[in-house]
Amino acid sequence: MSPTICTIGPFTVYSYGLMLAVSFAVAVMLLRRQAIREGFNTDFIFNLAFIVFIAGVLGARFLYVLEHIGFYLEHPLEIILLQHGGLSWFGGLIAGIASGIIYLRKERLDVYRTADLVMPFIAIGQALGRIGCLLNGCCYGQPSLTGIYFKTHAATLIPTQLYSALAMLAIFVILRLLQERPHRTGEIFFTYLVLYSLKRFVIEFWRADNPVILSGLTLFQLFSIALFIFAFVKLIQIKKCRNSK
Repeated sequence: MSPTICTIGPFTVYSYGLMLAVSFAVAVMLLRRQAIREGFNTDFIFNLAFIVFIAGVLGARFLYVLEHIGFYLEHPLEIILLQHGGLSWFGGLIAGIASGIIYLRKERLDVYRTADLVMPFIAIGQALGRIGCLLNGCCYGQPSLTGIYFKTHAATLIPTQLYSALAMLAIFVILRLLQERPHRTGEIFFTYLVLYSLKRFVIEFWRADNPVILSGLTLFQLFSIALFIFAFVKLIQIKKCRNSK
């Protein structure tokens, strides 16, 4: 596993940044195809994807820096060096959803219907993004005799990045299957939140980069529990609604 893909003259191609770009490109390409099928304006989709992506990255970086504020106070330049890794998905989720809602309301579009369109492709983007984490060595797991050797850590670790990627791929498939069937508005969005929070809660038991803070749980497991309860309740409410797609 190497954080660097290659160096061409003064330019270095980092695996983390490359996979971030690839994940965005693939997600937008697939999203555009589905948007055409569902009658959405593709220019609007590109604008929404760009706004949510930028806001998501900034929000994810902001929360990650807050989590490790001691390190970044001593090394402030590292805050802008995204090629070294360091994004917190919950920060990206909050910022991405907030920016998306603001944009959709400005354009007077249905928030839940649009979220139902977008969320499967957010999941596939996450799956590809985790490959960047695997190559970079961030979001790493605990030591294990049967894991993968990470040069950056000089240790054999549980490949939690790979497990996350496979889980997100499974979530993508589930959401796409749901997307192709009659469903209630908002059902795909909240199904994503339920499945992601469940996935993250389980994966955290194997990760080694997030400290336990309460009752044997990490901060992100506590976030996951809160998100799961909220999304599950909303999903039940939606399923009781008679208005279906």
